[in-house]
Amino acid sequence: MFGCDLQTKMLYYPGTSLPSETELAAGQIRFWPSGPAGYRGFTGTAEIGKCQGTVIVFHGNAGTASDRDYYVSILGSIGYRVILAEYPGYGTREGALGERSFVEDARVTVRLASESYGQPLFLLGESLGCGVAAGAAADRSLPIDGIVLITPWDTLWAVAKSKFPFLPVRWLMKDGYDNIENLKSFRGPIAVIGAERDEIIPIRHAVALFEALRGHRKMWTIKGAGHNDWPERVATGQWREIMDFIEEEAAEENS
Repeated sequence: MFGCDLQTKMLYYPGTSLPSETELAAGQIRFWPSGPAGYRGFTGTAEIGKCQGTVIVFHGNAGTASDRDYYVSILGSIGYRVILAEYPGYGTREGALGERSFVEDARVTVRLASESYGQPLFLLGESLGCGVAAGAAADRSLPIDGIVLITPWDTLWAVAKSKFPFLPVRWLMKDGYDNIENLKSFRGPIAVIGAERDEIIPIRHAVALFEALRGHRKMWTIKGAGHNDWPERVATGQWREIMDFIEEEAAEENS
């Protein structure tokens, strides 16, 4: 985790392949905005009747964006267009692995989605993706209406310090993903979702982030869930509850 090269090897686990046509069809996704040569991620192919808005998903540190097609299915079923954003260095996208590269790229993706679909526009991060979403939201010029953070941390430094208490982690880590700092000026609603038995990022880090936030915020705890099995424990009704909170608070903020 420490030293630039070692941190990169321990923090980022990119998949480096593209889904086949069969896999795309099975997941009901396609390259977005075009591809595969110029893709920035994936979006759903199923028609959405009354679209409630667009959700850009920033995934965790392993695999690729196409592995997260369950977001397209579940959020599409309650009326949201979904973009599964891919990171530089993942799939076949060029670019460096790291916080600066990911956040800069995420901001471009957010602008392009806004130009393509308008508002409301929401960000959803899972694990590492929470840091990317928060980093993008630190740019006040971006039209972000609300944010959902799943298994987040307060700062990556705090997580590392809890695991390696005798090391000077702030000196050794180039990527801090300080979600508290990046979200301090965000004015829209934020939903924080923690996994009760998270063995990778203990839920106390989600709680610390939630307590540091200001403005419209709400926290959910997924009972009995670990870091990776939480999707199995969140029913459609709970997704609707989370998105209703974000959408309603965003509408009130913008009224």
